[in-house]
Amino acid sequence: MPTKSADSPKISRRMSLQIGAASTAAGFIAVKEFTAPAEAKDPPRGPTTPAFMDPLPVYTAKQPVGSLSPESTEIPNVGNGECGREPHQRRSNWPAQKFYTLRTREGWHSFHKQLAAQKIWGYDGILPGPTFVARYGEPVIVRNYNELPSNSFGFGSPEISTHLHNLHCASESDGYAGDWYSADPLKGKGDTLTAPGGYKDHHYPNCYAGYDAYEPTGGDPREALGTLWYHDHREHHTAPNCYRGLTGFYLLFDEIDSGNELDPNPKALRLPSGVGRYDIPLHIQDIALDASGYLFYDPFDNKGFLGNKFCVNGKIQPYFRVEKRKYRFRLLDASLARFYELYMTDASGVNQSFTYIANDGNLLPEPILNAQKVQLAPSERADIVIDFSQYPIGTQLFLVNRLVQTDGRGPEGPLTNVRNASGLLTRAGTQLMRFEVTSEAPQVKGLDGNYTSDPSRVPATLRELPPITMSEVVKTRTFEFDKVNEVWTVNGKLFDVTKAIATVKRGTAEIWKLIGHGSWHHPVHIHMEEGRILTRNGKPPPAHEIGRKDVYVLAPDEEVRVFIRFRDFTGKYMMHCHNLTHEDHAMMIRFDVEA
Repeated sequence: MPTKSADSPKISRRMSLQIGAASTAAGFIAVKEFTAPAEAKDPPRGPTTPAFMDPLPVYTAKQPVGSLSPESTEIPNVGNGECGREPHQRRSNWPAQKFYTLRTREGWHSFHKQLAAQKIWGYDGILPGPTFVARYGEPVIVRNYNELPSNSFGFGSPEISTHLHNLHCASESDGYAGDWYSADPLKGKGDTLTAPGGYKDHHYPNCYAGYDAYEPTGGDPREALGTLWYHDHREHHTAPNCYRGLTGFYLLFDEIDSGNELDPNPKALRLPSGVGRYDIPLHIQDIALDASGYLFYDPFDNKGFLGNKFCVNGKIQPYFRVEKRKYRFRLLDASLARFYELYMTDASGVNQSFTYIANDGNLLPEPILNAQKVQLAPSERADIVIDFSQYPIGTQLFLVNRLVQTDGRGPEGPLTNVRNASGLLTRAGTQLMRFEVTSEAPQVKGLDGNYTSDPSRVPATLRELPPITMSEVVKTRTFEFDKVNEVWTVNGKLFDVTKAIATVKRGTAEIWKLIGHGSWHHPVHIHMEEGRILTRNGKPPPAHEIGRKDVYVLAPDEEVRVFIRFRDFTGKYMMHCHNLTHEDHAMMIRFDVEA
């Protein structure tokens, strides 16, 4: 078993308090005493919220704008209000073809039909934020205006730095924790910006990783990403800002995963398609409501925040009406600290099967057929396909969580077997949402000229994996995730936004050995590049982890060895625990990529 480094530097109690103070400087909270119910071991339920009263909110694609005013430029447009970012790298390689505006502002949101609307922070004022639908080969500029009120009270801090989680892009558009900005000059700016400002232009090249090595073809299509999400990454305030609403989906398509189930291209997989119709992102998050039904957050608890209500796409236990055909669901664990073990069951609690096609948003080499569960840590994603054609109209099915977790330490294990009303041995759990089979699917003309109710499919082969070439490896590094004097550390050190603890060379590969200590779980996210798990505790990874990943879950005293390449861009990036309370309390490092 890995052991704690004997020479890890000590962190004083005073330093611990300073970190805590930084994390709560903008917070105001009425601290309440919670008594956990014996059965669920979770915080109290807050107000009564009967399940399945709200329809699932489903978004279609956010629409681009014709142009930006003032015009977006490679160098920051500080004179016209943009913050002082670094110049956009290699923008001439990927000139923007589409432009978007995103306005980060307050909005009104109701989590349940029986609860009053309350103020949240949202991208475009909604929770979750709008869904972007993008394509490889179509670079975009997203201009993000910070319109949050600078005099706001409550938890969180109204400065922002937006990270597009898992996109292969340059550091100045990555959403670095120190790149936070505000339109209020009194709020200042992050240490890694040169000037404050009210907006920032993010250049998203939507290019395959390995562009330099595969330049004639525009990169390696085996590196394609699919289900991404964006969220705030403001230093010391990522957890409360995300919890308050600053999250959303960003979906990427190419000629293989084309988003068209009637695509005549022989390379096209023709998976269930139509974002908002048969291709449905599911943003899963636990929230804590007080007795009056308002969001509660305790910034003084540095273990990891758990809620007492479960939301999907911003609604508590919603329902979703489906047709008798296949659907693609993109599952995202958007919780701050909660892990999930998700099942689909019938009304009696009996498990139903589905097809598991993507991990961390990346298509697997081949689908996992007849899967019955999905395990997700904070920020992990999984795409599944459910075929509702096998169920009669009127059938009700449920997405159920069966993982027990009582604090930010991590999951304690699945719930025990119970007998349902029919006497069948099954498992209890929390129903997160209900699927209602309500109608036949309309007939459409298939590629063969015949009419069908479902032209989609799940082929036996999805996306080929790029090779792991060990001869590329130039260095092995070890990173140990631990807790010292109540502060979360990596290699015994606190995060310093201005200093890199590792510098890697562009165009090389390394092995990063990630080690967890103590009795805590840490979902570790590495920015800019995906990796491949070589071993988990010395053994090959399980089937759902054989693909490319950007989150590597460390259970207590686990060791995960990751092969990772660094390509195409240079600059500052981060690795951190995606238990966001751990991140805000310094469990993060900066690494730099140099030419």
